[in-house]
Amino acid sequence: MEWRSFDLFAPTPDHAHLAETLREFVTREVEPQAAWHDREERFNHALFRRAGELGLLGVTIGEDYGGAGLDATAAVQVFDALAGADPGFTLAVLAHAVLFAQNVNVNGDELLRKHVLPRAVSGQWIGGLCMTEPEVGTDVLAMRTKARRDGDHYVLDGCKTFITNGGIDENTLGDAFVVYAATGERSLTAFLVEKGMPGFALGQKWCDKLGVRASFTAELVFDGVRVPVGNRMGEEGEGTRAMMRNLEIERLGLAAMSVGIARRSVRTMIDYANERRSFGVPLREHGQIQRYIAENFAEYRAAATFTYDVARRFDPATAGQRVDCDAAKLFAAQVGKRAADAAIQVLGGAGYMGEAVVERLWRDAKLLEIGGGTLEAHHRNLTKDLCRDPAQVP
Repeated sequence: MEWRSFDLFAPTPDHAHLAETLREFVTREVEPQAAWHDREERFNHALFRRAGELGLLGVTIGEDYGGAGLDATAAVQVFDALAGADPGFTLAVLAHAVLFAQNVNVNGDELLRKHVLPRAVSGQWIGGLCMTEPEVGTDVLAMRTKARRDGDHYVLDGCKTFITNGGIDENTLGDAFVVYAATGERSLTAFLVEKGMPGFALGQKWCDKLGVRASFTAELVFDGVRVPVGNRMGEEGEGTRAMMRNLEIERLGLAAMSVGIARRSVRTMIDYANERRSFGVPLREHGQIQRYIAENFAEYRAAATFTYDVARRFDPATAGQRVDCDAAKLFAAQVGKRAADAAIQVLGGAGYMGEAVVERLWRDAKLLEIGGGTLEAHHRNLTKDLCRDPAQVP
């Protein structure tokens, strides 16, 4: 029957072509540079621009703005494939393509889209999202960055921290950001803030991170930044709704990153178990190793299938699938970390060394249990949403 030939992971010829492009890009250009940029904590701006040339920074952006006009499955393909080689670089791509460009695409007006998206899709600009603050993480409605109306401008004051793509290097600010600021009592509004606006500055760079070291993480400072009213995204006070809608596809993308980490970790276990001998037999003959490989492969396949199935039904323009996106990230994030941990155990001392890819994947995997929503936030969201509407459980 025809439905049996459906490929969840590449459902159309466009997706199959994208998968081939990603395989070549990852093998030839992403994998060779990953370890060095992780070790040196350097963002590979040239590789980022190369991703733009290949159309990987705007797969969900319309063709009118230079994008591919594809769907959430295509976005998941990108983050899955890249994360298997370099989760740090992948995070920079995700923050730019989803938290910045897709955010403007859905929540900005036509003038902002025309101004921002061609530059974002091509890689000419690098952008990000400003939400987290030094004293405010998950409780975003308590943020202290303020925006007050002053004629045809808003004046922004405050500080954002842990901002992916906050800079390109220690001295160079990123090009543009979607910034959430309080415009009333627990009322948020989103603004487009660009490099060069007086009072907008790069603060502390966060160095010596545990993982995702190839992405640039920084503090950004807003000191009386005058932002034109035309740079407001949506009406005043609509920022919370826009934020939550954008976070859904972010969480789906982060789930895809975890799938990529799990896939690479399982493959590394298998290759090592075939090559390494212990007590006169290949490592694969030992029951303890068999358990690591079998259980982590099963979990990887479950996480991949879940994530791609959510993507198949997800509309980036409307969102509205918080339960599934939260659940996919909650599950996949833990699968990715367990798989990387198991791979280190299978490789033993070799896995613990910096030369082993799984050592880096293990460090990178931890962020996905924190960033884009902590495990505890997903527990809270899922329980709240499911108890409110039990019919969401089929």
